[in-house]
Amino acid sequence: MDSRMTTLITGATGFVGSAVARVLARRGHALRLLARPSSDRRNLEGLDAEIVTGDLTDPASLARAAAGCRYVVHVAADYRIWVPDPAEMMRANVDGAVAMIRAAADAGAERIVHCSSVAALGQIGDGTLADEATPTNEADFVGIYKRSKYRAERAVLELAAREALPVVVVNPAAPIGPRDIKPTPTGKMVLDTAAGRVPAYIDTGLNIVHVDDVAEGHALALERGRIGERYVLGGENLLLKDILALISDVAGRHPPRIRLPEAVIWPVAWAMEKTAGITGITPLMTRDHLKMARKKMFYSSAKAEAELGYKTRPVREAVKDALAWFRAAGMLRS
Repeated sequence: MDSRMTTLITGATGFVGSAVARVLARRGHALRLLARPSSDRRNLEGLDAEIVTGDLTDPASLARAAAGCRYVVHVAADYRIWVPDPAEMMRANVDGAVAMIRAAADAGAERIVHCSSVAALGQIGDGTLADEATPTNEADFVGIYKRSKYRAERAVLELAAREALPVVVVNPAAPIGPRDIKPTPTGKMVLDTAAGRVPAYIDTGLNIVHVDDVAEGHALALERGRIGERYVLGGENLLLKDILALISDVAGRHPPRIRLPEAVIWPVAWAMEKTAGITGITPLMTRDHLKMARKKMFYSSAKAEAELGYKTRPVREAVKDALAWFRAAGMLRS
């Protein structure tokens, strides 16, 4: 493997990471991919890459993985809205991110890209677009996932500033598209809607983006991003009602037409959480879901567009590609 262009990618067995790996492979990078021993490796099929075994909770394995790499792109993260053990997510997302950046720096990486999330950004919530400069307050972050991504981003940027490390941060919005094998919470929304399992909606909004556009944004950040800066990688800002209608239209179904007020769903979410605490099975709805839905999660990608040349395709294409992949994978009936 050519060490002059060897690039370590964490999280390549997952949804966003596998897309990033494919984009960088097309750009001529020699790929080294970090994978846990227990990871589902279907997303690595067709990739010409060196696969090394390691874990974000094992710093020694990260040091071995980063050795000799010119670039490091840290994508791996635990992306769940509800977890039975919040401390486990904090270890993976916060401690793991810091350990990976440290290992990359110790290995002499020329450029490091840390994949954060719009979940780590401040929110306005009334439909006004938030961006990299929107003020943040940790007390405003709802749910363990958002807190973990906020703390991870802050810790990475503080480490980078303190030690003058070549770190660039990207903040993807809610991606959809092919190879969402788990699926992610956003992918599950697409899958459930297409399968007719979403009879109603709540009044909120999301920024939806094709996963391949997010992957392209990672590559652009690696090539053109300014050290120490953050870049939102978003797509279209849409009300949840309109997102579900679009998915339904592409899937050939009638869209959900019932809007449910929060007061009606709150006791249901509470009951689902209590049941999940006993069974360990992820609840379909939680109180954190409802708290997050109070603010429309709308963002601007203007900075990435201006500085990186970042571009996106229509969300309808992302939906089509996601549903085609879910069908091919046997996760959705034709």
